[in-house]
Amino acid sequence: MSNHLSGGKVNIALLQDHLRKQILYLIDKCNGPKAIVWDEALAGPVGLICKYKILLDHDVSRMYPLKFGKLPVTNVNNIIFISRPQIHLMDMIADIVHEEERSGIRKYCYLFFIPRRSQLCEKRLKTKGVYGNFNLIEDLPCDIFPFDSDVLSMEVETTFKDFHLEKDPTSLYQAAQAIFTLQELYGVIPKVTGKGDAARHVWKLLERLDLEPRTYPSTSQIDHLILLDRTVDLLTPLATQLTYEGLIDELFEIKNTTAHFPSENFDTEDEKDIMSDKKQVILNSADELFAEIRDKNFLAVGAVLSKRANMIKSELEERSGMGSVEQMKVLVAKLPHILAIKKSLGIHTPIAELIKQVTDSSEFLDSLQLEQELMLGVDTDRVQSHIEDCIAHEQPLIKVLRLICMQSATNSGLKPKVLDYYKREILHTYGFEHILTLTNLEDAGLLKVQQGSRGYTVLRKTLRLTVEDGSEVAPVDINYVHSIYAPLSVRLVQHIVRHGGWGNLTDVLSLLPGPILDVKQSSRYCSQNRRSNHLYLYLLFISILLTLVFSLKLIKN
Repeated sequence: MSNHLSGGKVNIALLQDHLRKQILYLIDKCNGPKAIVWDEALAGPVGLICKYKILLDHDVSRMYPLKFGKLPVTNVNNIIFISRPQIHLMDMIADIVHEEERSGIRKYCYLFFIPRRSQLCEKRLKTKGVYGNFNLIEDLPCDIFPFDSDVLSMEVETTFKDFHLEKDPTSLYQAAQAIFTLQELYGVIPKVTGKGDAARHVWKLLERLDLEPRTYPSTSQIDHLILLDRTVDLLTPLATQLTYEGLIDELFEIKNTTAHFPSENFDTEDEKDIMSDKKQVILNSADELFAEIRDKNFLAVGAVLSKRANMIKSELEERSGMGSVEQMKVLVAKLPHILAIKKSLGIHTPIAELIKQVTDSSEFLDSLQLEQELMLGVDTDRVQSHIEDCIAHEQPLIKVLRLICMQSATNSGLKPKVLDYYKREILHTYGFEHILTLTNLEDAGLLKVQQGSRGYTVLRKTLRLTVEDGSEVAPVDINYVHSIYAPLSVRLVQHIVRHGGWGNLTDVLSLLPGPILDVKQSSRYCSQNRRSNHLYLYLLFISILLTLVFSLKLIKN
């Protein structure tokens, strides 16, 4: 889940404080010094809410990743496991508990599930013979994590696979719970608009949750909730992101606002970076320079970095010409900001150079050219020679599948002969075990045989999904994020914001899968004098729009 602000600011710190109190409340139930064993997928998101320094103040003296085997030797007798409700993680927890039992030292174990326990997990712990070893088993209902001042994420990567392939709606319940928490903190959202089966499912769950008597803030800080099923727009996450942050994610992967780069490309005096072959960089709006360039098309980033570098150089050179005390005072006041920008330049300039090495390569440019031709509807009916070349050179299967799925999306399906050819070439080159991968892609609607009308062609013209004369450096339209393609999800949201709902878009919506949602929540919950902050929330399953690449690995095997 992500959010977008178009006026005013909602205080995300309120959500952070709420989640932090829940975490600390449970941790404080365990008296005395304690060690936390983290499910590694949760350590990052929870760490954004509850910093290690805060945990130290609550007697947490050790922190370990959850994995098989004995914990390092420690004199802490209280062990807190914090885990997602997944079976394989229960096996790891059971293994650690058994190892601690063999040590002969009495250990007091606690287990906290995020966001909530499952009967299957409890049954697994009983089967493993460790369920009775826990002094306390509790739910830690963190359904959504604040990643930045304007970004929230549920951090559930398998929602698309779970709901559309395995028919498991568990993560949609978590989405409903997350929205419910937001309403309890910020007020009931008066307007709800959505499209798709998952969107309707989330809304139905919200209605059930709302049957219990609740107390809401008298004023609503959020005006409009927009729920979009990922199936409504399968093309956008397949397209290569061309913004600075998007390319970092494409090439190096951003996890919990953190990315890792080859350390030899950076000048550093940090001992931790010197000892490691990876440079860890935190990417959020607290970094002024990153906040300025994160959403720019990469073609515009170099000029910003150069301008900033020249500005810093000029301001530092002014020191030699300063004679008066007043001038020195001004410089001293500006110096912390100057040094912070200089340090940031020392990080983002090497990152930009690393990205440029890739984006200047013929391999990258050829793939990008094919993507843009497909988006424009050029020769989408035939086997693409570039895809053939990628398969022949055994390039990463994920890259090949993205291009084929993009061709399917822009052609409203593939001709049977074209689809059969791609399947045959993939199985011969990458192995017959990928027959299940291809089957899953078909079941998910990412690969399909062309039937009936060309829906994408109609959508492209009606919603102006392609803009060929736009500027990447000085953009006036969202198409700059992919150079020519304006994401379908964004175009839908733009229409909703402009018209206060779906308006006259009925004919276009019939080309997209799933039911329409257009609801006004009861005015008895909402003050008529609510603040108009226009915080629009979108449920975009699998990926956060324009920030996270669509991972086809999730629907393998």
